[in-house]
Amino acid sequence: MGNHAHLLIEEGNEDISITIKRINISYAWFYNWKYNTIGHLFQDRYRSENIEDNQYIMTVIRYIHQNPVKAGILKKAGEWKWSSYQGYCGNPCYPQGLLDPEFILRMISDNKEKAIKPFIEYHEQANEDKCLDEITRNNLTDKEAREEIKKYSGYEITQIKGLPREQRNKALKRVKPYGNMSRSKDQNF
Repeated sequence: MGNHAHLLIEEGNEDISITIKRINISYAWFYNWKYNTIGHLFQDRYRSENIEDNQYIMTVIRYIHQNPVKAGILKKAGEWKWSSYQGYCGNPCYPQGLLDPEFILRMISDNKEKAIKPFIEYHEQANEDKCLDEITRNNLTDKEAREEIKKYSGYEITQIKGLPREQRNKALKRVKPYGNMSRSKDQNF
């Protein structure tokens, strides 16, 4: 997603907050190096919740995979380049080596190949999945929010971070009165 990411992580020996901190620091360093910028990349603290049963883990994985669809970015979950969905379907996915599809697929069937079809069917079902006690702050879709940001700031949202500090702050001040565009009615996360 353009403004957030979903990760389904099994906590190991290290506390999840330390793991997320490592991911955020590494990604911020890479991003700032790649785009020759400095500073924070993430506005809010990460949010997490425990998954207590197999039914809810299936809801969460479908919720994550359908997020770009519900946000209106694409028509099918399998089209999102950054999704693990293709990996669950037996195809290569990006990035390699981070996904353990057998963990989820074994909840459907002991035979991985037999589990893929029901997995796909489950993901194609109409649903109203909600995770992390979803809170809606605004009734804008992602597309509408991007249009509003451009209308009030004069810049595409992707351009704002690269602006010189004073220019960026002026652009953000023009948008702020119309703020709280971090959630949308069509976007689940």
